[in-house]
This record gives sequence, structure tokens and C-alpha cells, in this order.
Amino acid sequence: MIDLSVSLEEFSKAYVSRLRRLLGQMDDRDCDALVLSLGADLPWLTGYQAMPLERLTALVIRRQEQPVLVVPALEEPRVESHGDLFRIRPWQEWEDAYEIVANAVAGCREVGISDRTWAASLLALQVKSNARFFPASHITKSLRSVKDRVEQAMLAEAAKRTDVVAKAIMDGEVRFVGRTEREISLEIGERLLAEGLEKVNFSIVGSGPHSASPHHEPGKRVVGAGEAIVCDFGGEFRYDGSAGYCSDITRTVVTGDMPDRFVELYSILQTAQSRQVAMVRAGVTCESIDYAGRSYIEEFGYDQYFIHRTGHGIGIEEHEEPYIVAGNADLVRAGNAFSVEPGIYIPNLYGARIEDIVIATADGCELLNNVERELCQVE
Repeated sequence: MIDLSVSLEEFSKAYVSRLRRLLGQMDDRDCDALVLSLGADLPWLTGYQAMPLERLTALVIRRQEQPVLVVPALEEPRVESHGDLFRIRPWQEWEDAYEIVANAVAGCREVGISDRTWAASLLALQVKSNARFFPASHITKSLRSVKDRVEQAMLAEAAKRTDVVAKAIMDGEVRFVGRTEREISLEIGERLLAEGLEKVNFSIVGSGPHSASPHHEPGKRVVGAGEAIVCDFGGEFRYDGSAGYCSDITRTVVTGDMPDRFVELYSILQTAQSRQVAMVRAGVTCESIDYAGRSYIEEFGYDQYFIHRTGHGIGIEEHEEPYIVAGNADLVRAGNAFSVEPGIYIPNLYGARIEDIVIATADGCELLNNVERELCQVE
């Protein structure tokens, strides 16, 4: 079982270990330097998450040199240093941050840059540097997709706190009938914050025909009796010395008796999801997990209504590697964390989805969400 019994010292050790593995990957790929700015790569290595400002923040990593964090001087107080992991180079408003970073990678031929970096920042660096820039994910994604002990503990804690809110929904503690989707969504968000999550990433509430829209934006529609409601929500859990790690869960509830077709549809979905979870283990392909549920749904003629992939990786970002989808022949690795979330959506009528987060192990998986998956009737 995963347990959040990690210390601040372990966080620092984890960062050192990640940097060591990253440098090894850079050697293998003959990568001269990395420039890590916005996105998950920077907090994964340092615990520091740059604000999405127009001012440049970048961690420059070169082989055989101590990494340097180029950061706006007004942001420097937010940076928590972890031993000798990196040095800080604060820049003043009158300085050219792009010149500073370009000088830091001077002489480098191949430089990876964070995928989420502003296009304006990349263009400015290209003007000032002779290096060839390529996506840093070519180096980082295989490393970040395998969660270490600290990351697994963070994800488990995020899921545990989110489960409390999901259980409250399934137990009827959240009122649905007579309220707007937005009101319900806001209550779910408030409950996530009350459980200690740092922030709410999303809180989807799709009722009636809106339940057939997987990414529905909760609006003014008032929930009525005899409807299906898809509730998909998650947030970010943060612990001292770490970046935030995400949660994500979906449960479908109904507000009264539903047509036989919906009851059948939901039963099929339950079985499909359980087949997919049972399929998870290191060494199987990502697409085989998708197929385990999709093929079952297809047997009953609902394949055209399963309109998205089975799952996405999760960690510092809500969506990251690996992706559980047809055509992805990559092998699942122990430590991969991802969602298993098949759905069936009948346009203009109703839809349903069941989602849990799993962490793959050598012989199975650790299921992080443990709230019932039976079809619950709420008021």
C-alpha cells in the first residue's frame, strides 16, 4: 500500500535522483542542454512552479555543470532551494533574461526546451542563440511517466481526499434536483478545498442531455428528476517542499428511475471498466488496456458512443504520458499512473462514465480511488 510517510529530506533526495537520471538521459541522447520553463518539467526537478508570466523563468541544465535557475527577481522569494541542486540567478527588470539564458547555453548545439514554453520566449531565444531547439519532452517524458515513491504518495493522498467528496455525492449528501449544474459544480469544488486540496482543477457536472458531452461546461441548466448526471472532478494536492499532484475521478448518478436502455448501458460500462483495470500491469501495451473495454462495449453495439481514449497519465499535470488509447503500442511500466475512464454517450439523451486512477505494478495495479461504482440514485 502507498503511504504518505515521506519527509522533506526524501523530497530533496527525490529531486537529486531525478536530476541524476535526467543527466544520464541527456548523455544517451547527446543533448547538450535543457531549458525548462513553464509546464511540469521544472517543478518535477525542483519543486518550484513558475507562474505563467510574460517574464521568463528557466532552469538551464548542462552536463557537468550545476543547473542554474534564471528567475525574475520579484519571484525569487517564492523559490525554495533544495541543497546544492541548483543555483539561482535572479534577473532585474532592466536586464534581458533571454540574453542571460542564451549565454548560459552558449556553445551548445542541441538544446531541449519545455513543451509549454511561450512561443514568444522560444522565438526570442532562437534569435539570440545558435542552438537547435527541440521539445524537452523527448528527454523528460519517459522519466516523468514513471512515478517514484514520493510521487506515488502524493497521488495517493490527492486521490484519498478526492474520494471523500465522491463518496459524499454517492451517499446523497449533495443535493441535485432543483439546482443548476453550476451550483452543484461550485459545491463540489468547495468540498475539494475543504478536504485540503490546494486548488480545484475542474468540476464537470453534466446533467440530462448534457451528460452525453464528456467535457461539458456546467451552466444554468436546472437538474430535474429521472436524469443521469456525470460528475468529473479533481484538484491538486501539495505538500511542503513539493509541486502539486493531481486527482481525477468520475462517477455517474441518477435522480430517479431511468429507461432500461440506460440501466443496461451502465452495466456494460461497469464491466468494461473492471476488465480494463484487471488488464493493467507492467509489460502490457497501452492499447491493449483500451481494447479490453472497448471490445466489450462493441459487443453490445455501443462502440460508436465511446468517443474518447480510455485514459491519460496523471501527475503534476492533469494529462500527461502515458495515454491509454488505440494505436499506442508503448508498454506500460511499473510506476506509470493513469486514469481508466471508459464512457458511453448517446447524443441528446444521456451518457455515463466511470473513472479511477491506477498505478501500474509488476503484477497488477494499485487502485487509488475506492468509491463504489454501482449506479446510485440521488435527490
